Parts: sequence; C-alpha cells; structure tokens
Amino acid sequence: MVMAYKQRTLKKPADFTGVGVHSGETVHLTIQPAPPNYGINFKRIDLPAQPMIRAHFNRVVDTSLATVIGEDAEGCIVSTIEHVMSCLAGLSIDNVIIEIDGHEAPIMDGSAALFTRKIKEAGIVSQDAPRLYFVIKEPIILEGNGKSVKLYPAEKFTITYTIDFDHLAIGTQTLSIDLTETTFEEEIARARTFGFLHELEYMRFYGLAKGGSLENAVVIDEKGVMNDGGLRFADEFVRHKILDCIGDFSLLGMPIIGHAVLHKSGHLFNHEFLKEFFKQKSAWETMTLEAFESSYQHTARTPAG
Repeated sequence: MVMAYKQRTLKKPADFTGVGVHSGETVHLTIQPAPPNYGINFKRIDLPAQPMIRAHFNRVVDTSLATVIGEDAEGCIVSTIEHVMSCLAGLSIDNVIIEIDGHEAPIMDGSAALFTRKIKEAGIVSQDAPRLYFVIKEPIILEGNGKSVKLYPAEKFTITYTIDFDHLAIGTQTLSIDLTETTFEEEIARARTFGFLHELEYMRFYGLAKGGSLENAVVIDEKGVMNDGGLRFADEFVRHKILDCIGDFSLLGMPIIGHAVLHKSGHLFNHEFLKEFFKQKSAWETMTLEAFESSYQHTARTPAG
C-alpha cells in the first residue's frame, strides 16, 4: 500500500477475461476509472438494470467459499472478489467501477498477478482529493475457535499471518510484511489460492469448483503439491492468505495504518473482525496522511511520563 496523500484511480480501463472458479463460466471484467470519493463499486452489466454493488463489508452476503457481496434490493451478487480487491488495495487504488458480465469474478491463475500487471499497464493517477486512513489508536482483538485477528497501533500498515495445516506440504508458516506497492507486487500478488484434492473432488460432486484446475490453484494430495513446477514461493500458502486478508480488509472502505496480526483466520473470521472493528469506534480515528504524520511526529517528540 502506497502511503498516498491523494486518492488514486486508473488512467484508462483494464480488461480481463477468465473463468469463475466455482461456476466454470467465462466472464469478462473491466476496471474503469472513477471520480474522487466514489469508492469501489461492482456493476453487473449482464443484468437488465445493470445494478451496482458497493465493495463494502456491510454488503457481504456469504464467506463460506469466497467473499461474496450483494444487494438485497436488486437480488444480485458478485462472488470471489477477494483477489481483485486485494490488488486494488495493494496498489492503493481508491476509486473504480468494476464492470462484470457474470456473478463471479474470474479466477485468472489463482493469484492477483495478472490483475496487478494489467492495472499497472493501464496506469495509476492521483486525484484532487485527500486520501483518508483508519488510524489505529488502541488494540482491537477478536479470538475464537483457535483463530484470532488482532490490530495494533503502528506507523504503517503491517500484516503478520500464521497458518497451521496438518499436512507436510504446508505445516506451520508465519510471514510478516510491511505492505507497499512494491512488496505487494513482488512478494504477495503471485501467490496462488490452494486446496486439497479431496476437497476439490467433494465440491465438484456438489456442483462447485467447476472452473478449478491446476492452472488456477495449487492442489495438494496426500503426497504433496500436484502442480508441475511446484510452488512459486517456499511459503506460498501463507502469502496467499495475506493476499486474501488484504482483499477482505479492503472492504472497510479505507486503508489502515496499523499492525494486523492473524492466526489461522479465513474469509468468515476476517469478516467477523470487520464487524467488530466498527463496534469499537473509540479504537480508531480517520485522518489524512498529512494529519497522521503531524500527529505521529508530535507524539514521538513528547517525552514519556
């Protein structure tokens, strides 16, 4: 995440075509520039009224297999938005219209790499409006069933993530990253979604994961990783969890200045944390980067005690 003073959008549209990992259907998605203070909105151009859905945590209607947003009044959804949302957050893009001609975003190669490359090719521009941040002032903690998400005050946005799977191919992995445009592009964007072969077979039996394949996911059987060429990173699994976390947290509607520490969390628990975040309004403050830097420098100069 670029610590930007101004809001940002695309210079020109970025187009994508791929299959939905669960629907198996080909879908076209175009990210269009949008004016300041517009936010990120999905537009279902395949439906007669072309309804819009705001990319916000209070529009989330399902997190069982992916992050799904919807508008009850319109009766429409957009599923599996976490990778494109992660990319937009990782590149510090605030205002776009995402036009899509189906109910599920394309999975591409299972990562955010192609989204990142094409968006950077389209170009990113600053806008004449200040960028606001959620500045964490007090810890916000949610724990349950062996999972936890904790958010602490910090001078930038850092994510520390721990996963623990009872499989030799994964095991316990921990990674901490200061999120910048460079670290997102080089260390996170290429990390692919992953799953176990028996889960894939189970989902296909029930009509899900129709578009899932070794071309768009890391698949693990009892022996290990099935993909030709293996992993892109030795710890690709935890890197993808960070990718998902960036996408899920972007649904707060503004970037964070704070340190997020997650243990064995996923889409559902991340969403529960976002609800908890807004319950604890005294724990954060919204401010511009200029105001934060002024406040932080003043605090740093003030003697303790």
